[in-house]
Amino acid sequence: MSGELVLYSYWRSSAAYRVRIALNLKKLPYALQTVSLIQNGGEQHNVAYRQLNPQGLVPVLLDGERVFRQSLAIIEYLEDAYDGALQLLPSLARDRARVRALAQMITCDIHPLGNQRVLQYLDKEFSTPRIERQRWMLHWIQIGFNALELLLHDHPSVGLFCEADVPGLADCCLVPQVYNAYRWGLGMEPYPIIRRIHATCMELQAFQHAAPEAQPDAPQPN
Repeated sequence: MSGELVLYSYWRSSAAYRVRIALNLKKLPYALQTVSLIQNGGEQHNVAYRQLNPQGLVPVLLDGERVFRQSLAIIEYLEDAYDGALQLLPSLARDRARVRALAQMITCDIHPLGNQRVLQYLDKEFSTPRIERQRWMLHWIQIGFNALELLLHDHPSVGLFCEADVPGLADCCLVPQVYNAYRWGLGMEPYPIIRRIHATCMELQAFQHAAPEAQPDAPQPN
């Protein structure tokens, strides 16, 4: 903890969205540095940005001279380094393991298959029509949400949020994925618990202010 927090973000990046939520929940002020994944072939490919993150992905968090990459690692760093107004992980080891598993179901098993660079590859290499890319997205989100809904159903740890009555790491990951589900037209009727938790999260300013459309680089309506 040696200086101002700076987040490199793109408005519609699910991974950056997670970190924005976490920063807001912990009430940590930060400067936002936008990185367009679209303009000029993608600013993430610029030499200067590649020096920050050789993967060419967002988010990246700067804390003074320290550079942090990968959204879950960033969130856990914030949890460890800053007490903040709220703890994103529960105190018991078994509960922390459960929350991390829920988060990783989303960040490791659902989201990567629908990452923008995956869709761009399908388009570039296989000339995949948009309708087929949509089917691809919906398939993997649906499989993931089917399992997630079952794990949330009647679990004693589930409260207003994924873990008890305080938003945390799992919710930081769930909300952006639900945003993607709606964006791609997934019918959410089979997922009442996911919908309830998402709605509860979106009542909070920390989630509202992190939303894609609330970002300065989001397209402005005409």
